[in-house]
Amino acid sequence: MLTRDQVLPEPTEVVIDGVSIATWILEPPGTSLGDVVLCHGTPWSAQVWRIVARELGRDHRVFLWDMPGYGDSEKGPTVATDLRTQAERLVALVQFWGLRRPHVIAHDIGGAIALRAHLLHGVDYADLYLWDVVTLDPWGSPFFRLVAENANVFAQLPANLHAALVKEYIAGAASRALSAQDLDVLAAPWLDPVGQTAFFQQIASLSVADTRPAAERLGFMRCPTRIGWGRDDPWIPVPQAHELQSRLPGNSDLVLIDGVGHLAPLEDPSAVATAVRNWLTRSSDTPDPLSASNGAPVAP
Repeated sequence: MLTRDQVLPEPTEVVIDGVSIATWILEPPGTSLGDVVLCHGTPWSAQVWRIVARELGRDHRVFLWDMPGYGDSEKGPTVATDLRTQAERLVALVQFWGLRRPHVIAHDIGGAIALRAHLLHGVDYADLYLWDVVTLDPWGSPFFRLVAENANVFAQLPANLHAALVKEYIAGAASRALSAQDLDVLAAPWLDPVGQTAFFQQIASLSVADTRPAAERLGFMRCPTRIGWGRDDPWIPVPQAHELQSRLPGNSDLVLIDGVGHLAPLEDPSAVATAVRNWLTRSSDTPDPLSASNGAPVAP
């Protein structure tokens, strides 16, 4: 049974290009059936995957990371948080971990980062599962754009007002009420003085200019890809999931979870874990239909 009573253990620090990255490797008690890399989005951290990760970790090696600027990773004005740099860090981490064609599961802007690593940097995946991902135009709520244009002003909010804003913003992503624990875990990294500045810094650094190159190359995907979406996602509505599906090669599946918003891994972790496990099982039993293109040149 999946439980919410545990957060991830203390992370292991990995330094990439001089920046400290919080990472985790969950080892199964027995033989591993494969390697799974989990990528989070904004304004979350790897903790958004903690429940699903423990379920998958029963028989897979599970790799998680907090993007620099998020969670337990290094934050600060000199830490780049744009999607281009984060994708380069994912490439470096996959190499550091010594992974060869891992299963990759990505949420929100983690999807844009995983797609850039695959389509622009040539990292091969066994398969890719995209959950409520930021990829296609348009993305970013009016509030998101307002903050991006006025990050320095918002960063000066009194601490109590900032905390209320962060928690309300996070809660607004979900269709069903998040538990107090989930809300506290996701909000905590943003509430000290460094985190407050980092919260607005990461929003200001995100741009559609960094998602378009991958979106334009979706037809060059070299691995099976599945899409998962909350049917009631208030941030990225379901029609965008269908549009994404239409742009991917092959017969990409779309899994919709009823009564769930943008935070499916926390709103209904059992449904997400079941969908991912079914996908992993099918992937191990079915030859890769795109395997002939693995190792092909990266799309121009």
